[in-house]
Amino acid sequence: MSDLTLAQWQHKAAHLTLPSQAFIDGSYRDAINGATFDCINPANGQLLTKVAACDAADAELAVQAARAAFSDKRWSGLAPKQRKLIMQRFAELMRLNKVELALLESLDMGKPIGDAMGYDAPAAANCIAWNAEAIDKIYDQVAPVEESALALVTREALGVVAAIVPWNFPLVMACWKLGPALATGNSVILKPSEKSPLTALRIAGIAKEAGIPDGVFNVLPGFGHTVGEALAMHMDVDCITFTGSTRIGKHLVECSGKSNLKRAFMECGGKSPNIILADAPDLDAAAKSAAGAIFYNQGEVCTAASRLLVQNSIKPQFMERLLAHAREWISANPLDPATRIGAMVDSVQMEQVLRYIEIGKQEGAKLLLGGKRTHIESGGFYVEPTIFDEVTPEMRIFREEIFGPVLAVTGFDTLEEAIALGNDTDYGLAAALWTADLNKAIKGSRALRAGTVFVNNWDGGDMTMPFGGFKQSGNGRDKSLHALEKYTELKSTWIQLE
Repeated sequence: MSDLTLAQWQHKAAHLTLPSQAFIDGSYRDAINGATFDCINPANGQLLTKVAACDAADAELAVQAARAAFSDKRWSGLAPKQRKLIMQRFAELMRLNKVELALLESLDMGKPIGDAMGYDAPAAANCIAWNAEAIDKIYDQVAPVEESALALVTREALGVVAAIVPWNFPLVMACWKLGPALATGNSVILKPSEKSPLTALRIAGIAKEAGIPDGVFNVLPGFGHTVGEALAMHMDVDCITFTGSTRIGKHLVECSGKSNLKRAFMECGGKSPNIILADAPDLDAAAKSAAGAIFYNQGEVCTAASRLLVQNSIKPQFMERLLAHAREWISANPLDPATRIGAMVDSVQMEQVLRYIEIGKQEGAKLLLGGKRTHIESGGFYVEPTIFDEVTPEMRIFREEIFGPVLAVTGFDTLEEAIALGNDTDYGLAAALWTADLNKAIKGSRALRAGTVFVNNWDGGDMTMPFGGFKQSGNGRDKSLHALEKYTELKSTWIQLE
């Protein structure tokens, strides 16, 4: 959280140096063609800065730098202990710059400064530190073969990794890709979202200060259809790793097939169910959690529990508790430490959320709370926390990812019905089940088709747990030791002995 007042944060913001250039081969530079794009503050709709708009020419320069750095082994050739020490220094410098990183994240993306200070900045640094610690604790293998041979199974860095990350958790998502990719010895080109590029640009300078060699970590701000496409189609990029929409994830997989069949790991959308059974151990705790699971970060969370499934026998009293907790989530200035819901990332996202609210009304869902734009006078992009009841499975607000503070509530009678409703989606990123019955918890969690299942909580876990989805929520995993695997090639070496 934050010990500063709104006025103090505003003063810091007014005197903050905003990064605006690409970072290629160890130095900040403008886009080759000199183009820029506007970086807008979601809280007031005003210009923060103009950022370099990179394109294919800049991508080519970054790929050349990354390939040269990988080929001469200035990073991958270091002893694991040396890479570990440099990455630990990188994490420590991120911690020392926590206030600056949190402020950049809040200004750029619209999230509450308390969340940026309490989660985003420390979690990003922790991710780098955790992966640093893993570097010298991963062992290769010797296969069990006959006496006349020695069979080695080893992992080697892929080479050049292009990471395309989203705008909702730009700093954390960047580090989820950057940490394991660097730990395994790769060179990385990071393409942040054009909607929130600032922290990615800032940590490039921090990485250099920590001792990451030139060319090993590059950052290309710009648009997906230009610089993102160029990276995805580049014949000298070995891996494309992505977090974002399912639509773009599918396109990037196509690009892999059309180019050099580069590794393609996609973490995509979600429409996560949160199932409340009548025997939940604490209905008030479940209701409070349900509100946070959809309204946190303005609902701009891929794992947001946007579908709330409540057993009909307890639904009236549960909804009463839910509405009481939901009213505590009031949208306000992101730089106010008391704010729980900030601004939507931009006008485009705000309008999308408002369109879905209108769709919910038209389809016959019952609007219980919110449903409108708010703080219009600020010029910012704010939407009230919104709850729909009596939502049925054929409704679009039940089926489609909204990416905003909009909750769809549906009743059910049996656990089997709840599981069927929970799995009735193209996505499979996360799910939750609230019950005091261990048998129901185990059987239910096994039946839910999701990469992560929470029991009697929402969004628990840490760096030790892999993160990713089933079905159209993607492939591959971020976090944990499993994330290291996707940035390496597996090599078999058979040595015939005399």
